Amino acid sequence: MVKRSAMDMMKQMPNEANHKLKLLFLCSQNKRRSLTAERTLAHESELDVRSAGTENNARVKVTGGMIGWADIIFTMEKKHTQRIRQRYQTELSGKKVICLYIPDNYEFMDKQLVDIIRSKVNEHINRNYSE
Repeated sequence: MVKRSAMDMMKQMPNEANHKLKLLFLCSQNKRRSLTAERTLAHESELDVRSAGTENNARVKVTGGMIGWADIIFTMEKKHTQRIRQRYQTELSGKKVICLYIPDNYEFMDKQLVDIIRSKVNEHINRNYSE
């Protein structure tokens, strides 16, 4: 698979002015880390952001449709990447999956977690966030 940057992906999309980069954030329960990422980045006009969990009892459980929808999938830990690769092989074909390596040590909307998410996501989509 050829790896392309998120900005390259956006440049190649038809109707570029109207396309928002679709980001899916995954953690185990969708209660703290991935939900914080969704809420933190939801106001960014060029992004469409969703979140889900990989566990059966997650607040919102990831589906194949969510995987198919996303341009980029961010997982919080390697185990989340492994789970979706096992369950959604077909849907993941050609998808960019990035592990952020953020441990489950933070509460929902913890300022340090917000800063880490912004910094790590920025590394991968080459943009700066407004405060």
